[in-house]
Amino acid sequence: MKLISDWGFSQESWKGQRGEYLLLLQAVLMIGFVLMPVYRPAWLSVSPPWLYGVWAIALLLFLPAAFGVIKALLDLGQNLTPLPYPKQDGELVQTGMYGIVRHPLYSSILLAELGYAIGQLSLSHLGAMLLLLLLLNYKASREEVWLSDRYPDYAVYQHRVKKLIPFIF
Repeated sequence: MKLISDWGFSQESWKGQRGEYLLLLQAVLMIGFVLMPVYRPAWLSVSPPWLYGVWAIALLLFLPAAFGVIKALLDLGQNLTPLPYPKQDGELVQTGMYGIVRHPLYSSILLAELGYAIGQLSLSHLGAMLLLLLLLNYKASREEVWLSDRYPDYAVYQHRVKKLIPFIF
């Protein structure tokens, strides 16, 4: 229970003041992604050797995504919290993956979902990934308000490092 309270959860926290409902919605969308059936219209069906190329592209997206999740978690260390609200005793991490993109966990999750959608040639999964992109972009924006309030140098970091897609967005 100490870990949960260290992350900022409490009976009071379920008033939604620290982004608890954003986290809950994110979890629902991610579980839905995993359980969702593949929708592949006939015009999207390919056969070998093209299928192997599609799988290679999917793998080229999925592997860096898996690395990104692991590296971002390691870079955060004791600052990790599932809530978008920063930890009371946390520090602003600007190195490692956080020197490339401000929200590498979100970016990596989206990249993994994109890889899966491409690997399955699934329009349903592509749509779900786009829906999660909208949610994570909103969640990141809300998180950045709290980070700006907590860390005076966050504005400089925002101008230096892109939000979700390195060098682009």
